[in-house]
Parts: sequence; structure tokens; C-alpha cells
Amino acid sequence: MLMLRESLSFDQANIIVEDNDDKKTLHMEGICLQGGVKNGNGRVYSVKEISRAVDSIGKQIREGHSILGELDHPDDLKVNLDRVSHMITNMWMDGPNGYGKLKILPTPMGNLVSTMLKSGVKLGVSSRGSGNVDDSTGNVSDFEIVTIDVVAQPSAPNAYPRAVYEGLMNMRYGHRVLDIARDAANNQAVQQHLKKAVTSLIKELKI
Repeated sequence: MLMLRESLSFDQANIIVEDNDDKKTLHMEGICLQGGVKNGNGRVYSVKEISRAVDSIGKQIREGHSILGELDHPDDLKVNLDRVSHMITNMWMDGPNGYGKLKILPTPMGNLVSTMLKSGVKLGVSSRGSGNVDDSTGNVSDFEIVTIDVVAQPSAPNAYPRAVYEGLMNMRYGHRVLDIARDAANNQAVQQHLKKAVTSLIKELKI
């Protein structure tokens, strides 16, 4: 069983932010799980797997369990109480996709989410769970969902921090790297290679 994390940007998830002034609660609502399509990680979750995951969350909610999520992903499947930002209050199927409603909690991480949303920051969501992946097709089986986390999903390569851009420009052949990036726009194989190279570069700049 592999740990599986699948992220959707604000726009991909069609997120709606609801602010209830009377009860002082903030909610995020939108697509949390996509069925029947190959995602950015090259994995495909059948509608059956998505529906089963949604049913699992729904059953836990009906039984009175609190399904908590974090701000950004941890390195494992455990939910860390000190990083909890929200609670899943509802999940349902609509077509091939699993939708969810997240109640932002007044925790330190929840307050960060609330502040960012109210300031116009577009946050996405990401499922966290485990399952088996067929290497030849990318099909996921035996998916066991743990929770839905709130994440930031900028669009690469234009979303790299300016500090990284400036660092690149100060390096030898920095401009040539940008030229290669532009040339790779329509070549997936080159994009994969370039992504690894840029990731290594970012790590070096942080040292």
C-alpha cells in the first residue's frame, strides 16, 4: 500500500468560500476527489473507488466521528492535532466526483487559512490516503481515504518565488536555463527532466 496524495487547485476544485457572520464560521466547498480521469500524478481513481471513499467519510460523520484535516500535507497518514485547520462536515457524490464541505476551525492553522481566504488567497484541497497503484495503467485500487487537507497549489513554472528567479539569474548560464524552459513547453519528457533539475536548484538555493 502506498501513501497517496492528490491535490486540486482552487479553480480545479471549483471551491466556494462561505462566510457566516452570524455564527462566525467559514467554509470551503468544492470537488475533493476526481473519478475516472488521469490526474497530475498520472494516477486514475475509478468512480467506484471515489464513491467508496466518500461513503467511508460519510459513515464516520454520521457515527459522530470528527474528520479533521490539516493545513498542508504531513509526511505520513497521521492527523496531527497541532496542525489541524478544519473539519469535514459533509461529503457527497455528484457525477464522477466526490464533493466536500470543510468547516474552518479557530485553531492556529485554521486562523491562517481564514486570514488567507479573507485576504483573497486561493487555496486548494488535497486528498490523503493509501492504496495500490498499477504501474502500467496508473489505476488505483483498494483506496483508503484518511482526510482532505488544505493546500496551496501554484502553477509551475511561473509561480516560483522571485527570490529563486533572482538566484537563477545570478548563476552561470541562468538565462540559458530559462530559454530551455521555454523550449520545453510542448515536450513532456523534457518537462519532467527540467522539473527535477529546477527542484534540485531550489534545494541548493535554500542551503
